[in-house]
Amino acid sequence: MKITTPALIAANRFGYGASHQQLLRANQNPKSWLKQQLTPVIFDSSLPSQEQMAQYVTEHRRNKKALGKKYKRSSEHVQAIRQLMADSSIQAVSMDNSISWRLLDFFSNHFSVTAKGAKMSAFAPTLEREAIGPNLLGSFNDLLMSVIKHPAMLIYLNNEKSAGNHSKLARKGKGLNENLAREILELHTMGVNSGYNQNDVIALANGISGWSVKRPKKSKSGGFTFLRAAHEPGNQTLLGDSYRQQGVEQGEAMLERLAKHPATVSYICRKIVTHFISDDPDPVLVNKLITRWQQTNGNIKQVMFALIDAQESWLPAQNKFKTPRDFVISSLRLLDSKPKNTQMIIRTLSLLGQGPFKAGSPAGYGDTMSHWDGANALMTRIDWAAKLANARNAKKMSGVEPQLMALMSSRNYTMVMRAESRQQSLTLALMSPEFQRR
Repeated sequence: MKITTPALIAANRFGYGASHQQLLRANQNPKSWLKQQLTPVIFDSSLPSQEQMAQYVTEHRRNKKALGKKYKRSSEHVQAIRQLMADSSIQAVSMDNSISWRLLDFFSNHFSVTAKGAKMSAFAPTLEREAIGPNLLGSFNDLLMSVIKHPAMLIYLNNEKSAGNHSKLARKGKGLNENLAREILELHTMGVNSGYNQNDVIALANGISGWSVKRPKKSKSGGFTFLRAAHEPGNQTLLGDSYRQQGVEQGEAMLERLAKHPATVSYICRKIVTHFISDDPDPVLVNKLITRWQQTNGNIKQVMFALIDAQESWLPAQNKFKTPRDFVISSLRLLDSKPKNTQMIIRTLSLLGQGPFKAGSPAGYGDTMSHWDGANALMTRIDWAAKLANARNAKKMSGVEPQLMALMSSRNYTMVMRAESRQQSLTLALMSPEFQRR
């Protein structure tokens, strides 16, 4: 059976590619096939949780203080961090629900945290496992609330030590930190130039003052905690609305309001279209997502259904240039080649410029072609593609030929198949315009 263009679009534009047998199933009804793939992501359950990693951080600090320069982190702890960082990439290579893993990547980058230093290296990868993944197909409000309360986000943007200027802890030298509040407004919800001002930043920072992280001692574990003594007392006014709630409920009410704000809906829907479909989002398509968001109170799965149903999502033109992560995962899926180990996938993504949890900014990695198509970046891709082709059993090349024939123009396919060797053919195929874009 011939692989159709809609089946290829379903697999490659919405996901990270598919096996030949999956493409044949997608042939029958690409939209239905995609919707069936929108199922929860499942991580390696044997890896440690944030609470277990909190224990590691405590132990690390204690031993470092006691031993000084003689102290070295145990190989077990280092390996656990590497496994946590690599797990979502490894799962994305092997799992059938590819669209869900691409959606996870979108929101993980949207709520970007950087693994820098012992504490954030331990906590950063647990954010997508414990806050993003479980809420990936639910309401955006629940997702936002879970992310902002997670220790990785609170620590990354310094909110765990934030105390209102009129709180009890302010008398002990602690003050308000605006970092998390500013990024919530600018990056996580409304977006820059959307109508909020510095007074709104301060109001939100006051509303979430006291949102902190437990300090694990001995057998006790870490996690979110509310420090009432650090919370700014009194009412807060955000975007013209007054919040009279007391304690943790005040910040929660503010986040709920932001999750439903029209600017947030527009901003997130536009980002979704940019991520999946085009660097220059079609306003008609964006509006279809906005309408579904409003109809379903921000249900992410339903918004994705609207993206799948829209005819604008299925135009033949390949308008998205693959990011390094996209390129590596889709290459491995095409060749049915699983990463040899966690270090291999981390090293590869880092080499190509998109190391896991290493964006270095709350804004995350760039999601458009201009961030990834530089000459040096392309040369690095060529080198990696050649190494992957050389490491692969040439006899298995025939397994991907039907996909390449369907994906590529007849001219490029002929050029690839006439290469001097199977390895060279595979390198050319991976670097072809049709495979580099989706």
